[in-house]
Amino acid sequence: MSDSLSREKRSWNMSRIKGKDTSIEIMVRKYLFHRGFRYRKNVCGMPGKPDIVLPKYHTVIFVHGCFWHRHPGCKFAYSPKTRIDYWQAKFDANVRNDQKNIQLLKADGWNVLVLWECDIRKNFETTMENAVLKIEADMAYEHFIKEADG
Repeated sequence: MSDSLSREKRSWNMSRIKGKDTSIEIMVRKYLFHRGFRYRKNVCGMPGKPDIVLPKYHTVIFVHGCFWHRHPGCKFAYSPKTRIDYWQAKFDANVRNDQKNIQLLKADGWNVLVLWECDIRKNFETTMENAVLKIEADMAYEHFIKEADG
């Protein structure tokens, strides 16, 4: 099956896909700010350049698009029908980089949270409430461990 768009038009469309400050990231950041969380965004010096860094909670958040980061079992993680080898190599590299960056961050003692675009779009309130509960639980656990050691 061939692409319905010309090569130039497809290239133009793909070039318009943003890598940061996407609408979904902005929704997540506004929610967190409203809940009292203060953060830094797109921190360059950290592995993977996390979308959101919560220094107080020692937590980083990646807001992943299902297509680019290959959300397992998601209908939005489809593969293009043209240039299959090119796209598969690109997707494989993205997944490898994501795994490597998460491992590096965890090795540095960071809590890592991955939020998927489809989950945010489908059920924003529940997804964000679960994220907040996870952040707070990780913080409570770290506090408990420090108290036990101290």
